[in-house]
Amino acid sequence: MKKSYKFALITAILCSFTQTLLVFIIMLIYGEIYAHVILGTAFTSFLLVFSIVQYRLEHLIYRRISKIYDDLTLLESTSFVKNQITTDMATLTEEIDKYAKNKKLEIETLKVRETYRKEFIGNVSHELKTPLFTVQGYISTLIDGAMNDPELLMKYLKRADKGVERLTYIVKDLDMITQLEAGSMTLEVEVFNIIEVIQNIFELYEMKAKRKNISLIFEKSHKLPVFVQGDKDRLQQVISNLIINSIKYGSLNGTTEVGVENLTNNKILIRITDNGEGIDKIHLSRIFERFYRVDKSGSRKEGGSGLGLAIVKHILEAHNEKLYVESVLNIGSVFSFTLSKALTDTQ
Repeated sequence: MKKSYKFALITAILCSFTQTLLVFIIMLIYGEIYAHVILGTAFTSFLLVFSIVQYRLEHLIYRRISKIYDDLTLLESTSFVKNQITTDMATLTEEIDKYAKNKKLEIETLKVRETYRKEFIGNVSHELKTPLFTVQGYISTLIDGAMNDPELLMKYLKRADKGVERLTYIVKDLDMITQLEAGSMTLEVEVFNIIEVIQNIFELYEMKAKRKNISLIFEKSHKLPVFVQGDKDRLQQVISNLIINSIKYGSLNGTTEVGVENLTNNKILIRITDNGEGIDKIHLSRIFERFYRVDKSGSRKEGGSGLGLAIVKHILEAHNEKLYVESVLNIGSVFSFTLSKALTDTQ
């Protein structure tokens, strides 16, 4: 039953009963009781009270509640479809509470985004400022007369070139991560041998590892190929970024081990393990953010764009793969991720 009818009905019954009882008492006082008068009074009183109460509900309270519902619908809905309105105050209260909670959540999300935006702009500014000032400094020194010294000229030009190279690296990584986050980068999915890719990466960074006397090794020998499917270039970048980080923060005379193992019938797990600096627990939840650095001073000495792990995270998310990290401070870190096996996998 419509809530307003129920309210009007109960009110009419109570009022008609009270009025009929009053008429009955008056008749008792005068000693004459007429049944038709009592019934007529009860019936007439019921109709009048019911009609008046229902009319007032429909044209006063209902209109106001209807206005509130319209405002809520306009604010929280993208469509302007007219929904059925009720005069039930409990339902209205529930709707208002729901609206308030949604708006509170939106405000909190906007605050988090605003903080993240400010932090991101500050980080970009800092990362670009360092190589820019370096390049500007060397060029200004050359203009001021150092260019007349052939030895200084070549030395400063090489340093300026390194600064420009770092700027290019940062801008390229920024462009890539922007495309990945916007979902506008198309993945060129193909079948390839992941063992061959890892071996190529080892050869590429062998000299970099030797400078810190870090050994690049497989946990076990892989003689058979392991075929996976995905964007070969992007996944190669994932492994490269993780190995570069492992070397960068690895200990002198340490090791960087890469393991490939079967996880399920259609998944493999690639694991990169080092015995380097490790990461404190307080940083683990943020290391995949853009420009987030655990050691502000040390990491900038090592160079890099500060976007390596963020790019790793977004590339793997684009492949619908999982990324894991385990680390103990001063002991080492393990980064691992899944990849989909190809149908031609012979293992």
